[in-house]
Amino acid sequence: MSRLTQAIENVTAQGDKAFIPYIMAGDGGLETLKPTILTLQKLGVTAIEIGIPFTDPVADGPTIEEAGYRALQAGASLRTVLEELQTFRDDITVPLVAMTYLNPILAFGVELFAIEAKEAGIEGLIVPDMPLEESAIIHDALRVAEIDLVQLVSLTSPAERIAKITAASEGFVYAVTVNGITGARQAFHEELSAHFNNLATYTTKPILAGFGISTPAQVEQLGQLGSGVIVGSKIVDALTKNDWATIEALIAASKQSALRA
Repeated sequence: MSRLTQAIENVTAQGDKAFIPYIMAGDGGLETLKPTILTLQKLGVTAIEIGIPFTDPVADGPTIEEAGYRALQAGASLRTVLEELQTFRDDITVPLVAMTYLNPILAFGVELFAIEAKEAGIEGLIVPDMPLEESAIIHDALRVAEIDLVQLVSLTSPAERIAKITAASEGFVYAVTVNGITGARQAFHEELSAHFNNLATYTTKPILAGFGISTPAQVEQLGQLGSGVIVGSKIVDALTKNDWATIEALIAASKQSALRA
């Protein structure tokens, strides 16, 4: 069992739900990366998803896209983010999951990326623009570095596709809860419960809900469906405003979700 999976299962074994915040590395300057990560882990998050800014972020909604633009303007890149993480690697106690696109990895060099990412504390990787059928491009190097390649499964995936994705996903299965890009939502598809129940028939791996989750009530609601939640745009927005009270409320809701499950 990988360290990422173990971290999620440790939380659920204690009766809580996993909570993974997404942050955009370099938004506000690379110097903010260390205090942000250390504060989040002190608040009790299960893992942290590290967004790498990219010029063509096809899966990102306005909030994260704008954060990525600010990070790029501040000089953040895949290389500089990994270099910064390596400077305080020994202080990081939770698994880090990098979210980046395929082109930066190929430009970096797949084998070198895997080595540098591991040295930076990266335990998992999400590549939203890489189809499952093309994952062999990077998977061997990731396996050597013991980095999980997390796969996303959508609401519209047919049964055959779900079977392939859940079988291939490592660390956890990322269940996308909306059709479209990231960003806050007022409500979710009423058939989500059936969707998660269906996913659970294909795998025993942790299943985490992500995309659009932005309120404590939604963290509670969606956390009950699987092993936990991933919150992105709301975290990015709160960090921009230095609004830690909102972040703490979202984290606390993951514990309430477990109580009501």
